[in-house]
Amino acid sequence: MVELAGIIILGILAQWLAWKLKIPAILPLILIGLLVGPIAAEFLSSDGEKWIEPIWNGKKGLFAGDGLFYFVSLAISIILFEGGLTLKISEIKNIGPVITKLITVGTLVTFFGAAIVAHFVFEFSWEISFLFSALIIVTGPTVITPILRNIPLKKDLSAVLKWEGILIDPIGALVAVLVFEFISVDAGGEFTKTAFIEFGKIVLFGTTFGFTFAHALNFLISRKLIPHYLLNVFALAAVLGVFVLSDAFAHESGLLAVVVMGMVLGNMKSSYLKELLYFKESLSVLLISILFIVLAANINMSELYLIYNWKTAILIGLVIILIRPIGVFLSTFNSALRLNDKLFISWVGPRGIVAAGIASLFGSKLVAKGVEGAEYITPLVFAVVLSTVLLNATTARFFAKVVGVFLKKSEGILIIGASKFPRLVGEYLNNNNRHVVLIDSNQSNIKEAQSLGLEAFSTNIYSDTLTDNIELSDVGYLLALTGNTDINKFAINKFQKQFGENGAFRLISSEEMKDPKNKPEQGLFSHIDDFASVNKVAENFPQILEVDLKDQDHYHKIIDYTNDNKNSIPLFLKGEDGDLQIISSHNKEISELNGSMQLVYIGEPLNDSLINTNE
Repeated sequence: MVELAGIIILGILAQWLAWKLKIPAILPLILIGLLVGPIAAEFLSSDGEKWIEPIWNGKKGLFAGDGLFYFVSLAISIILFEGGLTLKISEIKNIGPVITKLITVGTLVTFFGAAIVAHFVFEFSWEISFLFSALIIVTGPTVITPILRNIPLKKDLSAVLKWEGILIDPIGALVAVLVFEFISVDAGGEFTKTAFIEFGKIVLFGTTFGFTFAHALNFLISRKLIPHYLLNVFALAAVLGVFVLSDAFAHESGLLAVVVMGMVLGNMKSSYLKELLYFKESLSVLLISILFIVLAANINMSELYLIYNWKTAILIGLVIILIRPIGVFLSTFNSALRLNDKLFISWVGPRGIVAAGIASLFGSKLVAKGVEGAEYITPLVFAVVLSTVLLNATTARFFAKVVGVFLKKSEGILIIGASKFPRLVGEYLNNNNRHVVLIDSNQSNIKEAQSLGLEAFSTNIYSDTLTDNIELSDVGYLLALTGNTDINKFAINKFQKQFGENGAFRLISSEEMKDPKNKPEQGLFSHIDDFASVNKVAENFPQILEVDLKDQDHYHKIIDYTNDNKNSIPLFLKGEDGDLQIISSHNKEISELNGSMQLVYIGEPLNDSLINTNE
């Protein structure tokens, strides 16, 4: 009982520590597992026993017999199902040739390149070599996101790394499952007709069960045959049921079935999908916390000594400095990415949770079957995972500066709210070459924004979705433009440090508008306009205009006019180089006009006496 409670406590503490230090959780989880397992047994325990013993040894242990591997299999099935849910076929088609090639050409380069290196460096059989290479294909968002979260990068560059991690996770897992299953049905090492038939059965039953039960589950949920409060646990039971059932018909086909099931469900336009994904993410955090402490603790020092040599260093070095760059440069050939972008993508390739988890499962099963070289799989993949995560977590920011992809100033703009007025503002900023992102909980507002060609997505600002979004790493301005003053204030307080380094502003409330002496520093555009008045102007005069400024007097003359005329609201000052300065309701004063400047405003066109500065 103490061991089980300790694993959960240590796992959650490791997750918290990773969040606090902004590093991938897999790093402290594996290190804790190694500490309470093989390191404790070798150096810290007086009786030579592990502090946490995953397998029962007659005195202590959490799982008897094959119980650990059953738990690992079921846990990984849930993790892979969640990965499958994130794989959208539409995204593969539309995310651009670079990412498409990274998950195809890049995958093939890693698969064949790493297998060749493993075969000649460690003298593995080709089967074990290809299993190793398949396992290190995956990167995963859980290791990419913490590393890149605080590195200001161009949107396109961070998007490439984000989507590669999301899309390659289930693809890499699928390749690893297929290679393992082929080895499993041909453990003797010789290709036979029977092995080929068994392999075909695994693929057939895995894909068939996954496809069929995904549609069956969708049918039950969409027809409301499952009550809402049972939705998540019913889906969990369905995933476990499909895994076990498929495995019963064709041994080792269960993992393939759940990956396919997740992929099929993930591409269905169902309202329940987001809620299901949130639940699976929470469950995956708990499972990962337990799983990797247990798996790392299950490693013995004898296995670590197997890879404690120069061959491991050569293998890891070639994977990082040769195979990854080759895959990236082939995938980005003739693309719009610059050389320094390609170098940074080549450097950032940490291996993730799926690689370590499946390696432990497959390695243990093949060792039990007596497959030569299988004892190297688990410690070697763990070494690759730890090396790449540690390397990227400590050097990615420095390397970004060295190769010149680190943004010195974040010019992107995050707009909270996507109603009529924010959409007009966002469209103007987008047309002036600014990276603009609109968020809103109202799906219809998001669709309207997207129809204008704006980047917009539905999210809840009370969740951590925004802080985990690495595509917002170039955002330096925050504009809260919703009709809810509490939400606006909350957005400023929560996200100002991360997204408002150059300025965080909000619309003033109705109470603040009625109090001329209460001018909050965060007030935006005008002190006489709240959400209701700006949206009224946006509805009546849906246009953003520009007027040339002659001097300070001309500027103040226009500002005075807009204070009296409720149909025009000043927004920005635009310099001749296209630079935009946000006008605050707190301070309408400006420094000396530098060159040719324009006042940007929304609403009714100004009369000729204001435009013609000679009058």
